[in-house]
Amino acid sequence: MTLPRLTPGKVRGLAASSSADGIFKVLAIDHRDSLRVIIDPGDPAGIAASSLTEVKLDLIRHLADAATAVMLEPEYSAAQAITARALPGDVGFLAAVEAQGYLGDPTARQTSLLEGWGVEKAKRLGASGIKLLVLYRPDAGAVTEAQDQLIELVVADCAKHDIPLFLEPLAYASEPGLSTDSPEFATKRRGIVIETVRRLGALKPDVLKVQFPVDTRFESDRGVWVDACTELNETAPVPWALLSGGDPYELFRDQVRVACDSGASGFMVGRALWGEYVRASAADQPRLMDDVVRPRFDELAAIAIAHRHDWAERFQLPEIDERWYLGY
Repeated sequence: MTLPRLTPGKVRGLAASSSADGIFKVLAIDHRDSLRVIIDPGDPAGIAASSLTEVKLDLIRHLADAATAVMLEPEYSAAQAITARALPGDVGFLAAVEAQGYLGDPTARQTSLLEGWGVEKAKRLGASGIKLLVLYRPDAGAVTEAQDQLIELVVADCAKHDIPLFLEPLAYASEPGLSTDSPEFATKRRGIVIETVRRLGALKPDVLKVQFPVDTRFESDRGVWVDACTELNETAPVPWALLSGGDPYELFRDQVRVACDSGASGFMVGRALWGEYVRASAADQPRLMDDVVRPRFDELAAIAIAHRHDWAERFQLPEIDERWYLGY
């Protein structure tokens, strides 16, 4: 199989978002309404925008120096983290471009892009990569086709501005009355995740941010985990990194070990890392950061490095001569 060839701007964006040996260790803090729910599930609408920004900047100040990149959104964190100098200059950032909500009924979810924002503005702000989250079912007919068209639009925009796209598909239950937390859905998850990786990999994102292909709350056999991640790795035509998806930290840590050993190029972690921290009182937060959150990130980083698979193994790097810029 011929490996896809990268452009110079995408090489730079991927390098700026990863370690020197090509591993993604990404702090995900691009949550919006979902963060409101985590902070105060009883009254999420009562959480002010300024409070969300304060929480995000606090996490960035404490953790960004250990990360290769931070995942941000424009409303509450991207420009704020830059102008407050909370985001170190040598740490990349991935800019989310999707809107918070989804169109259509809950069994046929369709993504929309954030109005007034996009790839060009994110690149202008200094983003090293673009992140697009899509709720996705490969078997949802017209909804799937609409999602594919949106992804193709963003892929083309990223190519135009020479910046890598980190595509994050999340499986959802398209069957009325079925929950993604149910044992019934768990039996479908592997097939959905693998087919999604196959289908979306063909649309040529640069990195896939993927959920673990097995619901480890219902499947404890590590041999099944390894087999599923091996299949995922063989299906993916581009580098992939594991997302935490709200699983408890201990489960996610074990998933990272299996995923990275099977071929993943690192992890992108959010709630599994800092969920307890943002819910804690101000008095308890310093202890939680020092004793829980920072050690968790360091542990994940050590696992990813120990089982490393350089993202560059999945690409041809461009051949550059002294006249390259004439056709750029």
